[in-house]
Formats: sequence, C-alpha cells, structure tokens
Amino acid sequence: MLVEQEHIAALISDHVGLNPVPTTRVEAACASGGLALRQGIMAVASGFHDVVISAGVEKMTDVVDATPAIATASDQEWEAQQGATFPSLYAMIAKRHMHEYGTTREQLAQFSVVNHKNASKNPNAQFPFEVTVDKVINSTMVADPLTLLDCSPVSDGAAAVVMVPAEDAKKYTDTPIYVKASAQASGTLTLHDRKDITTIESTKVASRKAYEMAGVVTSQSTLPEVLRHVDTH
Repeated sequence: MLVEQEHIAALISDHVGLNPVPTTRVEAACASGGLALRQGIMAVASGFHDVVISAGVEKMTDVVDATPAIATASDQEWEAQQGATFPSLYAMIAKRHMHEYGTTREQLAQFSVVNHKNASKNPNAQFPFEVTVDKVINSTMVADPLTLLDCSPVSDGAAAVVMVPAEDAKKYTDTPIYVKASAQASGTLTLHDRKDITTIESTKVASRKAYEMAGVVTSQSTLPEVLRHVDTH
C-alpha cells in the first residue's frame, strides 16, 4: 500500500524467477508474517507442497506519512475516520489496565528497557542502544501515558522461512527447527466492541489451542498452569 503496489505476490515471483510456481499475498495487518508462516505450515502439512517459502518485507522509512496506511488496520468508520491512531488506542488500553490492575508507569516502561537492551546486542538493530526507565517516561509524549520510547518506530525489515516435511528437513540443514503446533483465532476489530479492552481474547484462544496441540497443556489446564508454560517455553 505504501508504494501503491498491492499485487506484490506476482511482482516478487516475476522478479526472482519463480514463475510459474504459485505465489500468494497474505494480509493480516501486523499479524501478516505470522499468518504467512501458518499458511506455509498448512500447505506443507497437507501434502499440497513439498517446499514452501513464507516471506515478509516492509519498507517504511522513506514514506512521507505512514500513519494513514497503518491506520487502515483499525476500524475505519469508528476509529480511523474519527482521528484515533494506534498509539491513542493503545494508550486507552494502558490507562484502563493501570486503573483495573494497578499497573504502574514504571512497569510499562520496562518493556522498552528490555527491548532496547536486546537491541544493543544486535548490530543490525534500528536503535542499538540501551535506555532507562526514566528516559522512557520523560521522552516526548505521544498519547498519555505512552511516550516516544514506548511506541514502535517506523522501520524497514524483511524475513523468510523455508518449510519442508519434517522427514526431509535434514536434507536441507543440519539444524532444522520443527513446528509442533500452529493455531489462529479472530477477535473484534474495534476497541469498543471488546468485552474487556485490556484483554486480546483471540490471543488467549489461539495460544491455548497451540499449547494443547503441542501437548504442553491439556484442555483441563487452568489459566495459571498455561501461563507458567508460557513463561518457560
């Protein structure tokens, strides 16, 4: 959308010489990469294809204004057209979480601190430097209580995963990674339609399905038991 080239699948297959191999564009906003991976998993697991590449790319740093494009992932009638941006929507979630659960501003800032610490160890990171809690809290306000260092930057990036049947994996690499489970769920698009705006219900449903499929938990497992497995896996 950013370069007005929506038919990206055909463009890529043409440029890299894959024709007539089938290519499909997958769109799911910020979940596009994960969903592309899931589509590849299902294509291989079903036996339809022996080798599948799931890839994603985003080029945003030279775009004049990415906000309208990003806002297309929200509800247009009830959110985007009313001026609500994703930082403002997430700010409402954060405010409500602080009200209901006593979450502190310092605790929210820790997410940025941890992520920047990881980035400082990656020479390819966009911002490879550490930050402190105070620096996060005192950075430019975007949507109260979220500041500039709480929010994700406009970035460029790309990734690709090659998938084959498990029994063939060693033909291609000595260190394959095996997929034990994949699950997906959907939720309401608008924030005001959620039963609880501090909870992403689809994530809860999908994660439980995935852990059950992988044999990590059972259908009778309680939420605390599931969360303990999330912490350790």
